[in-house]
Amino acid sequence: MSGSTDNLSSLAAAVLQPGFVGTTRPPDWVRRWLGEGLGGVVLFARNVVDAEQVTALTAMMRAEKSDVLVAIDEEAGDVTRLESGRGSSRPGNLALGAIDDPELTEAVARDLGAELAAAGITLNYAPDADVNANPDNPVIGVRSFGADPELVARHTAAWVRGLQAAGVAACAKHFPGHGDTSVDSHLDVPRIGVSRARLDACELPPFRAAIDAGVQAVMTGHLLVPAIDDEWPATLSRRVLTDLLRDELGFQGVVITDGIEMRAVADRYGFAGATVRALVAGADAICVGGEHAAEADALRLRDAIVEAVTTGVLPEERLVEAAKRVGLLAEWGAAARAGLPAWTGSGPAGSALGLAAARRAVRLTAATGATGLPLTGPAHVVEFEPPRNIAIGAETPWGVGAPLAALLPGTTTVRLAAEDLGEDGELPADASATADGRPLVLVVRDLHRHAWMGAAVRRILASRPEAVVVELGVPSIVAGRVHLATYGASRAAGQAVAEVLAGRS
Repeated sequence: MSGSTDNLSSLAAAVLQPGFVGTTRPPDWVRRWLGEGLGGVVLFARNVVDAEQVTALTAMMRAEKSDVLVAIDEEAGDVTRLESGRGSSRPGNLALGAIDDPELTEAVARDLGAELAAAGITLNYAPDADVNANPDNPVIGVRSFGADPELVARHTAAWVRGLQAAGVAACAKHFPGHGDTSVDSHLDVPRIGVSRARLDACELPPFRAAIDAGVQAVMTGHLLVPAIDDEWPATLSRRVLTDLLRDELGFQGVVITDGIEMRAVADRYGFAGATVRALVAGADAICVGGEHAAEADALRLRDAIVEAVTTGVLPEERLVEAAKRVGLLAEWGAAARAGLPAWTGSGPAGSALGLAAARRAVRLTAATGATGLPLTGPAHVVEFEPPRNIAIGAETPWGVGAPLAALLPGTTTVRLAAEDLGEDGELPADASATADGRPLVLVVRDLHRHAWMGAAVRRILASRPEAVVVELGVPSIVAGRVHLATYGASRAAGQAVAEVLAGRS
């Protein structure tokens, strides 16, 4: 160890990407740290009011450090931060995969990238490159382009090309693949118990495609993959991050951890311990989000990194290498944005291209002789609300009732969760009372994963077989005589399917 304490502190700060609380200005500690070497920050929904406000916020940070990396977790579709308050005006990955037009996927990503770049965002924690091989996956689902590795690979590459053409660095996640899991890594460690041959055939092709497309960053998954390393989760595994990702796949960009405070790693190795181990394993940047948004949290990590170097746990040259890669990513972004045309804005309705794409994703399945579309007048909509996917903001609206009421005034909506239902899926009396004599629409999300929801839908269809079922999640079950699938619950998806229901498509 040869560096001074001040120099080590600056290097340690360079590899951190903390979140913070605030919308009008960055906290004083963030501004101070930017002058002391902080490499980047990450914005969450709590930092977003609208695009103009985000632009002003990022400009304040850039005034402190011109090359600061400003990251966001903006997948579009269900997982949105820039449009968290009203829902994304662009479809998510599963909808784009269902259309299977890579040129459209690239165009949607470029459209999103232009908006992000105009707001001063330089790094996007997207696309999700996971293959949704397990239909019961509680956290990926519609965030994936699909269950076919080749399809996911070609759309991952297209999304990377589109986003980076707009001057925003893409970050393929969650390496080496979070799709075949039944556990949410926000809560515990998922185990990918498949062979190396299966990894090569299923999980890894989208990441290979992203690397071939020039992806600037890869995000790790907090996953135990015994075929590669039976001891350490991928984020903390040298075998995964260095031997596989660097040496075998040839990735030369920035390796970023998933949120280091997530329980899959923090519960077992500690907040600071997981940070140090990730850097030792080969990570270059530490994403710090969630509830750890205070200076004390960042200071705890910075001090732990410095101590790890001084005690020989973390080689100084490994920290220098990580900080250098972060700096090179900032340089790439500045060069990529130079000379790009100014963003003209998407208007109050959001992305027109996004809505057009969402319309293309809607799929209708109807039994022979079935009628019911378009609806003949105001409808009654019953929306079934599953437990929230932690990756999706609690504040992000979804549904079909509101956009349908705008097209068919007088439409009413009720939203029900599992605890609102009786035995065998019995609805409360007031939930269906207004449906008498009116078209009935049942809105579900991942019907195949929720037995209570399936029981309720079967019970209703037994008495109202003409009811239209709208699936906003993964359409593994086609229920009802008339079934519409949107492949996502974004605002764009809700609008697109409402148009079909009302006969306006």
